[in-house]
Amino acid sequence: MGILALAADERVRDVRCTEDVLTVDLMDGRSISVPLAWYPRLFHATPEQRGHWEIAGAGYGIHWPDIDEDLNTEGLLRGAPAPSRKP
Repeated sequence: MGILALAADERVRDVRCTEDVLTVDLMDGRSISVPLAWYPRLFHATPEQRGHWEIAGAGYGIHWPDIDEDLNTEGLLRGAPAPSRKP
């Protein structure tokens, strides 16, 4: 196991959204940026709703209470968009 593997800390440090991109900063200094369109609830939310997030899941998740959206760093690192939801 390399030294970098020992230093990996995938817990959430900060979250921010632009009109097009969700960026999650991790405790180990990495940042994950993904298209906001991958997460329809976030994409259609207001900037205020996107800005109201909480760290969840022992630091490995993000919860947006105003829109009932939850993401985790494992899925973000895998590049997994939200599953399709049927009406």
